[in-house]
Amino acid sequence: MSTATLTPAATTARLIRDTDALFARKRVVALAVPALILAYFAYIFIAFDIAGLRDRASLDNAMTLVNDSYSYKTHVARDNRSGEVSISIEGERKGAYPDGMSPDWVTLGDDTVITLPKGHEVLFLADGSVRYDIPGYGLVTATPGRSGVNAVLPDGDVPNWINASKNRLAIKTEAGRLTITRNRTEVFRYTMGWELFFFTLDSPYHGLGPVALAQRAANGEAGAIWSDFWNNRMWQHHQVAWAIFETILMAFLGTFGAAIVALPLALLAARNFAPFVWVRMVTRRVFDFFRGVDALIWTIVLARAFGPGPLTGALAILITDTGSFGKMFSETLENVDGKQIEGIRSTGAKPLQTYRFGVLPQITPIFLSQVLYYLESNTRSATIIGAITGGGIGLLLTQAMITQKDWEEVAYYITLIILMVMLMDWFSGWLRKRLIGGQDAH
Repeated sequence: MSTATLTPAATTARLIRDTDALFARKRVVALAVPALILAYFAYIFIAFDIAGLRDRASLDNAMTLVNDSYSYKTHVARDNRSGEVSISIEGERKGAYPDGMSPDWVTLGDDTVITLPKGHEVLFLADGSVRYDIPGYGLVTATPGRSGVNAVLPDGDVPNWINASKNRLAIKTEAGRLTITRNRTEVFRYTMGWELFFFTLDSPYHGLGPVALAQRAANGEAGAIWSDFWNNRMWQHHQVAWAIFETILMAFLGTFGAAIVALPLALLAARNFAPFVWVRMVTRRVFDFFRGVDALIWTIVLARAFGPGPLTGALAILITDTGSFGKMFSETLENVDGKQIEGIRSTGAKPLQTYRFGVLPQITPIFLSQVLYYLESNTRSATIIGAITGGGIGLLLTQAMITQKDWEEVAYYITLIILMVMLMDWFSGWLRKRLIGGQDAH
């Protein structure tokens, strides 16, 4: 029965039924979608064992890494076999104090006295034993030997910050750490700052203040001061600067190389510039293939083909961005104003002249904006790519994170990466204003 033959009452009833059915379907969808999302999050909670995350987390290790990022450790170590005492920053030979030289809180002699903050004191006695006077707890005495480490602790329960066994004694307090084994005794003292960042211990400028350095620079030692800083053996500023340059170079070559390759290919993918359907389809599938494979995957493939290095990272960015630029450029070309092109053609211009004066002025601002944005983004990506290809600041960052010995170097590299990204952000914005907006950047 058609709607025209229904009575008004029947028509109203049918509309009510249809409306109720429509709202019923919407209610089902409105309940089903949140239920599916909730079920998905429940699966994630179980599959990734979120409940066990707290048990697996090591807050002590996390706090140690955080402390290392803004402080440094001075190692005072004694060889328990020879009795020789050595002092070094971060336990490195490049940061070792010369013989007879020590910080003011270490007194060398037959008995070495190590004064730690908050009244803590450690003694390396001439007979080979070690004493640690801990305020509020008492005196800990340990004698390392062939049979292990014989430790004597104050009466009562052993606190959780003391780990004592037959072959090792480890004490970690807020003032520092003491570790004793049969062959070696070592005290770690934390100090705020990045020690030896400017000059190493063997530099004649170590320990001088800004005023004294300025006076020496005025007396003709500016070149020597800069050389000691630039060639710092611990922080290796010259290698870090070169790594930053390699990272920016990878991003620059990859981004602009991709733009140069993608522009002519985009003409083949644009509907209004490529008359043959099969040409457009093939070109677009090539773009999909290039951008469908992540730059990190291209990095691994190219590293096997060409070996590690910054050029491999630049090629990986180039291939991936060729697909992205090709898609965006072709879509931009399809949206150009045809009237402007027809106006240029009506003057008798040749095809190349038509592209030059009818197409490029329309697409150049959009192209430059996209390319400069990708340059900024690829600067960050080049950091990760460099860790795989063996170039740039990413490699230094990865090496520092793997060793976990000098975490302040990790903080240093991360700071430089953030500054580099901020600089590229400012530079790309300034360049966009100069080239596209036609106004001075402020």
